[in-house]
Parts: sequence; structure tokens; C-alpha cells
Amino acid sequence: MAIISANTMIRSLALFHLTLAAVLVKNPKLIADQSVIMVLGGSMQLPMPRDFAAPSAALAFVAVLFAFLGISDLTAASLPIEVYDEYWGAQTPVRLVFLFALTGYTFLFKEGGMFAGARGIAYSKSPSSYLKNGFVFSWGFIELSLWFWVFITLREERRERAQKIIEQRKKEAADRD
Repeated sequence: MAIISANTMIRSLALFHLTLAAVLVKNPKLIADQSVIMVLGGSMQLPMPRDFAAPSAALAFVAVLFAFLGISDLTAASLPIEVYDEYWGAQTPVRLVFLFALTGYTFLFKEGGMFAGARGIAYSKSPSSYLKNGFVFSWGFIELSLWFWVFITLREERRERAQKIIEQRKKEAADRD
């Protein structure tokens, strides 16, 4: 049995997204000054964008997306157990694949990375260059870790429920005989 249930973790992540949305609107510098972002971004040799120094229209839009994600996750975490299992059993792997691809892309295609394009005089900045920074990597890595924990817990809880059903059916069959 897990120490923390998957439902609790999902609700916590949803509340984290709502909190992140509020902070992005009011004081994005608070996020920029977090040591975990600096350590993860610095250890991967990713640049730190200065865009988080003051509120902006782009950060407000990202905040709206985080709020939408948080509210929809809170709603989905309140579903009946049968629907809940099906929904999160399908949703969690999709999120894991997306976050793994985003985090891997951020690291592997950074300037000077393993799959980076030309460097030096032939280097030109592409629109995707804005994804290759310490904030995106840190967010993707932390979310990936947390959603993997949710995935493992969901599988364990599903296995335990199936085991209880099997035991209950065996008991009912023994009572009939």
C-alpha cells in the first residue's frame, strides 16, 4: 500500500498548478529565484531566460493554461472510481511521454547539445530556441518525476483493488458450495 494515494498526488499537482498560475500573474520573479530551477538548469548547462523578471502577456497566458490544467485535473480527480481508473490510466502515460519528450528535447537540442545544429557563424536562432532553457527543463523534469510517481501508484492501487475483487469472488464461491 502506498503512503500517499494517487488521488492525493493528483489533487496536490492540480493545486500546485493553480498556485503556479497565481504566482506567474503576480510575481514571476519568485519562481525565477528558486534554487531548484537554478541548480537543475545550471547542472544541464542551460541558459536562464530573463523574461521572468516582471509580469508579461506571455506569462499571463501561461498562467491561464496552468489554471485550466489545474481546474480540469481537480475535476477529473473527483470522478467515480471506475471512470477515475480509466481516465487516469490513459491520461498519465500520455503526460509522461509528452514530458519525457519535452525534457529530452530541451537537453539534447540545446546549443552545444548532442543533437544541436550548427554552431558559431552558421548558427541561427530558431523559434524553438525559447524552449531550451533552465525553466522549461526544470518544470518538465519535476513534472515528469511526479507524474511517474502517480503512474506507479495508480498501477499499485489498481492491482490491490483487483486482488480484493478476486478474494471476494473466491469467498462468495466458497460460500455457495
